Amino acid sequence: MPGHKWKPEKPDPAKQVRRDPYEVLGVTRNSTDQEIKSAYRKLALKYHPDKNANDPEAADMFKEATFSYNILSDPDKRRQYDTAGFEAVEAESQELELDLSSLGAVNTMFAALFSKLGVPIKTTVSATVLEEALNGVVSIRPLPLGQALCRKVEKQCAHFYSVTLTEKEAQAGFVCRVHSTDKSKFKLLYFDQEENGGLSLALQEDGAKTGKVTSAGMFFLGFPVYRMDHSCNSMAAVKDPDTAFFKKLDGFQPCEVNELKAGTHVFAVYGDNFFKSASYTIEALCAAPFTEEKENLRGVEAQILSKRVELSKFETEYREVLAQFTEMTSRYAQEMQAIDELLKQRNEIHASYTAAPPMKRTGSSRSKSRNASKDVSEDGHVKDKKPSRDRSKKKKWFNIHLKVDKRKSC
Repeated sequence: MPGHKWKPEKPDPAKQVRRDPYEVLGVTRNSTDQEIKSAYRKLALKYHPDKNANDPEAADMFKEATFSYNILSDPDKRRQYDTAGFEAVEAESQELELDLSSLGAVNTMFAALFSKLGVPIKTTVSATVLEEALNGVVSIRPLPLGQALCRKVEKQCAHFYSVTLTEKEAQAGFVCRVHSTDKSKFKLLYFDQEENGGLSLALQEDGAKTGKVTSAGMFFLGFPVYRMDHSCNSMAAVKDPDTAFFKKLDGFQPCEVNELKAGTHVFAVYGDNFFKSASYTIEALCAAPFTEEKENLRGVEAQILSKRVELSKFETEYREVLAQFTEMTSRYAQEMQAIDELLKQRNEIHASYTAAPPMKRTGSSRSKSRNASKDVSEDGHVKDKKPSRDRSKKKKWFNIHLKVDKRKSC
């Protein structure tokens, strides 16, 4: 028998010794969310498969950077890793962001199908767009304050806008909002300006359905404001409705930037549809006339934070009561079955108090035998059956002769 030649298996990156996510991204354990995000964007742009098509080492670096960012960008997973390392983080649950521009037509079609079925699909900005922005070769259009602009952007492309703020306008606060009446998917982006004139992605807001439109906004009001990350709750909603409810406010996280300085700032609208272009309306507003709205927003977000704490406590109580209810329901069914069985036994015991022999034949057989047997009199003689009538001689109603009195008129 010929010897079997052993071939070493290709090592699984997930089973290899992983590097520290902080080391991979080149940040410290005290780094802010914004610093972590900026570090990841630079690495993702450097090692993106679009730029390194035939470089497997770059592909591994891209996967490692994405895996590390998925841990450190999630507050819960970051806390778990800081406490107990990789063992506390479920690697299978890590969600990857897809660059639709690099998927191809077939994979994009499948991604769109899964999205229609309710499977959460996270997408990222095309590496081509980020590279062009970083190299400073994008076309930027001025966006005046207080004027809404309606346009249409092609899929996986971006429209860039510049907004200039005075010192007074910056102190009053600034808001940039985008909405789409045809519910197009898009991303609202904010870029930091590099020393070489390029632009690096700093903030990103995905458009979310709010009523009959999809919308996204960035609010720089001079005090802490919050954003809702719907991706934190998307997987929970698919798995368990109860968990989705109690995790609904987990994505309510503080924004990295709360104010802008006087000067020129660059925003962009990125088309995130799978196949078609995205129609949108963008507007830049100075928050000075919206004093009441600013206070209302501050108050409502404070209530949401309080409600998140209450919801966490309520979940504990709900789970305990739900467990008791499930136990009581099971016991209810068991007790009902036991009572029915006892009553049945009692009826059988009652029925056993009789001198009559037990009846073995069924009612139908007894009725048949009774009809088939002859009637017996008290002295033992067989009674004769009554003679049967001759039905043939019986006149039928239509053969009856009616006597008519001719003397009476009809």
